[in-house]
Amino acid sequence: MKKIESVIFDLGGVLIDWNPDYVYRTIFNDETKMREFYNEVCTSEWNEEQDAGRGLKEATEELVARFPADEKNIRAFYDRWEEMLKGEIEDTVKVLRKIKDKNSVKLYALTNWSAETFPVALKRFEFLQWFDGRLVSGEEKMRKPFVEIYELLLKRFNINPATAVYIDDNERNLKTPRELGMHAILFKSPSQLEEELKALSIL
Repeated sequence: MKKIESVIFDLGGVLIDWNPDYVYRTIFNDETKMREFYNEVCTSEWNEEQDAGRGLKEATEELVARFPADEKNIRAFYDRWEEMLKGEIEDTVKVLRKIKDKNSVKLYALTNWSAETFPVALKRFEFLQWFDGRLVSGEEKMRKPFVEIYELLLKRFNINPATAVYIDDNERNLKTPRELGMHAILFKSPSQLEEELKALSIL
């Protein structure tokens, strides 16, 4: 393998602990009912439309119109969204810091994230300023796992896929980077990530 020149991080689930459970566990006393709400009302597919650029107000009103009995719980999703943003995943941020301090590769972030909520994360997490470039799906109106957003990342930051590593906690998002020639790592834990980066001589 060629010498690695670029390391690309996903954010949610890798560097940032975001989870709607932090809000909905205060709303639902029953875990089964909470999961039903996710599966039937505030689904991952619904949320991904905001990641792809749909406005939060439009998304909320569309869902309220379809599920009027769940209006209060639907509105809680974005009214209380900041409570879902628990904090940084400290040990992964330490790994990021080590890579940055070594200064041997360029660092990038590629995230599925609403353009309207990403500024909240930017204010809260200083490490988001450590990247040489960031691509936010909601700002570009395209999202993972579709090939267009990966191609845009490579083009915008002049990244050679043959010398790039892409890290994500979702296996679905790794197929396309591999097809484009990147080395892809499925994130399971900070320690596992660190070991894999050492094996690639990044750390």
